[in-house]
Amino acid sequence: MKNIGVLHVITDTTLQSQFTHAELAELAIEGGADTVQFRQKHGTTRELVAIAQQMQTVCTRHSVPLIVNDRADIALAVGATGTHFGQDDMPVSIGRRILPTEAIIGASARTEEKILEAITEGADYIGFGPIYGTFSKPDAEAAKGLERLRRMCDIAACPVIAIGGISVETAGEVIQAGAHGIAVISAVCAHSEPNIATQALLNEIQGAK
Repeated sequence: MKNIGVLHVITDTTLQSQFTHAELAELAIEGGADTVQFRQKHGTTRELVAIAQQMQTVCTRHSVPLIVNDRADIALAVGATGTHFGQDDMPVSIGRRILPTEAIIGASARTEEKILEAITEGADYIGFGPIYGTFSKPDAEAAKGLERLRRMCDIAACPVIAIGGISVETAGEVIQAGAHGIAVISAVCAHSEPNIATQALLNEIQGAK
């Protein structure tokens, strides 16, 4: 099984404008993030490649995996560790064919059926959420809660990364519910000191484990 991190920080420049994606990656890693994810819905492919390349430079320097959301082509272009696909993105089975064997592929979906399908197709981990209400994704579904998270962790044959509204106050209970790790956006990116926020989350994860 591939080494899947327990603290995924998804960089964001729409919730805040103080830090760039690359600066957030640097600060998150300084605070203890063991995986960085790049997700940006807007911009040309050329612009996204340029940002991802800056992030890959940071992640390579610190030996931390970079996961590119949605775009296998950008992950390939910059030599990222892997990609994360949503239900409306490239199917995991196709991603498996075009990405290197060692690439990490994460997947999230709206139903248990689709999630199990992604696992069958070769997903290395599942992103499950939102666990709590979140403002980071305007199209997010209703909160799924800890009970559904427990069920998913019970039936998934791979690590589950919980996402959605997770804060330093709730990170521990999410891990205790069975999640392998967490992914956060606003808890780090919207904080005035992203490195401090990341360290606090990591402390909660380690304490719960």
